[in-house]
Amino acid sequence: MAKAQVTVPVFYREEMLAHSDSFSPSAGKPRHVVTAWTSASMPIRIESYPRASLEELCRCHDPAYVRGVLSLELPNGFRNRREDVARSLPWTTGAMLAAAREALRSGIACAPVSGFHHARYAGGGGFCTFNGLMVTASALLSEGTVQRILILDCDQHFGDGTEEILERLRLSSQVENASFGRWFDAPGDADAYLAELRVQVSRFAHCDLVLYQAGADVHVDDPLGGVLTTEQMIERDRIVFEAARRASVPIAWNLAGGYQEPLARVVELHVNTMRCCALAYNAGAGAQPTNPTEVHESRDGRS
Repeated sequence: MAKAQVTVPVFYREEMLAHSDSFSPSAGKPRHVVTAWTSASMPIRIESYPRASLEELCRCHDPAYVRGVLSLELPNGFRNRREDVARSLPWTTGAMLAAAREALRSGIACAPVSGFHHARYAGGGGFCTFNGLMVTASALLSEGTVQRILILDCDQHFGDGTEEILERLRLSSQVENASFGRWFDAPGDADAYLAELRVQVSRFAHCDLVLYQAGADVHVDDPLGGVLTTEQMIERDRIVFEAARRASVPIAWNLAGGYQEPLARVVELHVNTMRCCALAYNAGAGAQPTNPTEVHESRDGRS
């Protein structure tokens, strides 16, 4: 009997969308990405979920900061006080928590959201307001669901907010922040980047859960990046998902950064990530990731 195809749970609701009125497209990006995954016949299923509660947000953030952002009295991570942004924030964080819970049940899940790792205990910045990675980790740890979490942060930039919250809450012995933006920031680092990634994934078997930020801003053509070509990003994602499947470690992943224009360039990179995910969990099934020369011709001839 043929093995049933694995469909990747994607935790998406329209409530997570907003217009950030900023350089970052992240607040509106989920709709474009999910539409592209569907159009590309990715093996996904859309799941609903509850928004993050005030209690869950305040476990990792100063309650005065949380309430101030949600009431529009304090600026969000986009440095404005837009009502639609504030309304979306519990939904973006809730998607990450829901994806992690599902990954613990079924092995793999996705939250098509961004805007987490620069959010600190009492402030936002870098297009990040609430740290959904740490909200997720602290919620699961407090429930006793997991004991050891690896945050594999492959966004272009260092997750400084994650680091601050880990230190403040004294969770560093249970949650590790493997933020590649701490170590690598230029195209010449690509080989070392992938070598270090292989080291990090070799430790998956010792974790109860992996939270993977599959940032698209690590691309060499990103205005706020980058390190890897399209082909190297495909290799990055292949390494991560295949290692998670082999180790049978639950992994929940999100989109993180990506700032190229037009937005279609960023979306195609996220399509490649989902392809890699689907291929890893359906060995040999489905289309191969897009060849880098088919994605777009870069401005300087690089892929």
